[in-house]
Amino acid sequence: MTLPRIQILALGGTIATRPDATGAMQMGLGADDLVAAVPQLGELAEIRAETVSRVGSHSLSLDQLHALAAKIKALDVDGVVVTQGTDTLEETSFLLDLLLERDIPVIVTAAMRNPALTSPDGPGNLLAAVRVACDPWVRAHARALGVIVVMLDEVYAASDVLKIHPTRLNAFASPQTGPLAALVETRVVPLSLPVRAPVEAARKRLGEMPSDTREQPVALLWVGLGEPGYLLEALADHRDQLGYRGIVLGAMGGGHVPERIAPLVTQLAEIVPTVVSPRAGGGPLLQQTYGGPSSEIVLRQAGLIWGGRLNPLKARVLLETCLRAGLDRPAIVEVFNGWA
Repeated sequence: MTLPRIQILALGGTIATRPDATGAMQMGLGADDLVAAVPQLGELAEIRAETVSRVGSHSLSLDQLHALAAKIKALDVDGVVVTQGTDTLEETSFLLDLLLERDIPVIVTAAMRNPALTSPDGPGNLLAAVRVACDPWVRAHARALGVIVVMLDEVYAASDVLKIHPTRLNAFASPQTGPLAALVETRVVPLSLPVRAPVEAARKRLGEMPSDTREQPVALLWVGLGEPGYLLEALADHRDQLGYRGIVLGAMGGGHVPERIAPLVTQLAEIVPTVVSPRAGGGPLLQQTYGGPSSEIVLRQAGLIWGGRLNPLKARVLLETCLRAGLDRPAIVEVFNGWA
């Protein structure tokens, strides 16, 4: 029997750390080390391993992720597993999902417990990710699944998965939709297929991203109780918006901001694309329920772009990708409307 060819691309993260002389965990392990720690992988697939970087995911750049997507596009394999840190996994997997459209499984996995702790989860997550990549149901539905995340024996859609705890073993979940599949014994048990229309529409509008695109910085501002708006004032008062080309506001409730900053928010929306996204972690946001100067009705009428059910972190990734692709404001609105 011919085994599927699975490419493992290691980026670093907790899964790839080892202790230094002081006992502090440092980046150091590469793809070959990760594979060597899970001898069962050879029973499932023909494993190819490459170390792409050795950094924590908090230090990855958007340019690095675009380069990674280009690498994955060029691979002649039956499946891809990316290992990285958990700090930005919900963002990196979503960006890869926007950039990739392949008929093979593309999976992102990581670890919450480092290799020096009792029962580290890295080897188990890597084994589960490769098992998912080899599964007949997953391979048959690879395009319908898009990029997926495998953590703690559950499979999540990249557009829905969130990191909901900073340190716990069960740190990942998809609160709005639940997992797509679960691993039980050696089986992958299918549960559902994700709604792909928003991602597919976004990909169509984004087109083929040029390899020489430049980063388009997007400010991410969480709106809290009593926010005075000084940062918003600074952005509005500088002609170059301090270098930012777009703004994402983590807004209150169904899409609200304090009344005192509503004029600043609407002013900024006239200057740069400004997206309202739910600080609660997911939508969908309201569109036409509440009135008043800082309600969703007024903000939408004033030109704020509605982030729908995308949490602020994912909304920022999507807005940056739209700007990098050169989309104008009406096209950006069209892309975000898919998540309304």
